[in-house]
Amino acid sequence: MDRPVNAVTLCGQVAGRPEFSHTGRDGDYFKFPLSVRRLSGTEDTLNILVSRAQLEALEIADLPFLRVTGQVRSWNNHSGVGPRLVITVLARELAFTGDDFENTVTLTGTLCKEPTLRRTPMGREISDMMLSVERRYGKSDYIPCIAWGAVARRAAGWAKGAAVTVTGRLQSRAYIKMEGEEATQKVAYEISAVSAEEIDPEEWAAR
Repeated sequence: MDRPVNAVTLCGQVAGRPEFSHTGRDGDYFKFPLSVRRLSGTEDTLNILVSRAQLEALEIADLPFLRVTGQVRSWNNHSGVGPRLVITVLARELAFTGDDFENTVTLTGTLCKEPTLRRTPMGREISDMMLSVERRYGKSDYIPCIAWGAVARRAAGWAKGAAVTVTGRLQSRAYIKMEGEEATQKVAYEISAVSAEEIDPEEWAAR
């Protein structure tokens, strides 16, 4: 069975101008924020990574939304400034559209550690997962995921190394971190799972 390894589709509103990010093997890359509204009205501001060639080829249109398809990517920030794990969306295709907000992610990978089941202060069950998702050249992306309720309870029974498919949305979450006596507001990025399924490891290995 073919399963998407790493696929994301976003449709939202551009929330800032592109800024230079880095130079890769294919040339210069830029990043910009994309605002995607949930059904609840909460807005997730997500970082989009795009090549110079894609920016130059993008046709400007008098349409309210930008559709982005690509992959969720992660890298470890060793600078000491900002988050340690940086999550972005590497754009493969982007175009202006009249479609409405959309935020859909499907990942298939292996669990880096056993999921942790806990309860929020409001009593909701939540499970934290860290998924290792393979990509080319022997590299992997490490994507934090959360699940709620029945999905969280099921995930709590999975072992480290289990092969898992997660479908949900990429979200930004603001939180307060105490650094000494100073409270600092930070933003975490994670996949909020609508569904999560353990798959046959032999099927996954033979893909």
